[in-house]
Amino acid sequence: MDSVFKALADPTRRLLLDRLHEHNGQTLRELCERLDMARQSATQHLDILERANLVTVVRRGRERLHYLNPVPIHEIDERWISGFDKPRLQAISAIRNQAEEYAMTDTNGPTPVPTYVYVTYIRAGAEQVWQALTDADLTARYWGHANVSDWQPGSKWEHRRVDGSGAVDVVGRVIEAEPPTRLVITFEDAPDAESPREPSVVTFLVEPHHDIVRLTVTHENLANLEMLGGISRGWPAVLANLKSLLETGETLPQAPWEMSPAHD
Repeated sequence: MDSVFKALADPTRRLLLDRLHEHNGQTLRELCERLDMARQSATQHLDILERANLVTVVRRGRERLHYLNPVPIHEIDERWISGFDKPRLQAISAIRNQAEEYAMTDTNGPTPVPTYVYVTYIRAGAEQVWQALTDADLTARYWGHANVSDWQPGSKWEHRRVDGSGAVDVVGRVIEAEPPTRLVITFEDAPDAESPREPSVVTFLVEPHHDIVRLTVTHENLANLEMLGGISRGWPAVLANLKSLLETGETLPQAPWEMSPAHD
């Protein structure tokens, strides 16, 4: 927590986070151009933000894309704000967000939907995390749905309910599978959906370090801002449940959010 407060104490680093909040997934060049900042200076600030886990770097070929990671800020919210006067603050935030939404409707052209990136650290082995991502029984425990597939590139996968109905809420295909470090799948509406949308793409990157694993989930090709809002609530809940299951053997007491493209 100290590293987070230290990183946030600098106005330049706060400005970098603001720019990533406006448009996530920027390269170093793009950030420097928007802030009129030298590359060396921006690199130093971004390194501090990355060490504080406020910024996540995802490689795309030779490019390094920078994403705002909300986890540490969420932890500050839970520790320092939630127990005090959160209802009033939420009301103020809702008014502000509504005003910002109206402001966006006045701009020319559609509002771009950013890629969603979430990072969590799990005290487990890479093989354990991979099994938790691909084993139908385990996903049923922490996700509330069984993810069923043979997990071979090109194969189908299904997001099946565990209420005995056998209903499938989401389907998709496996694009890449490199156990135990990388899994890329599509998320698509169920075949009986009235207005199916273009599939989104989810990448799970498992980076082991001794007995700790860094799990990065990247969700791309989002259909709209409503979908972004839904997965922004869903992924943290699902991954917190996964983390709890692997570290303690038990899932969290509250039921996980429904987290799928079928739920806006």
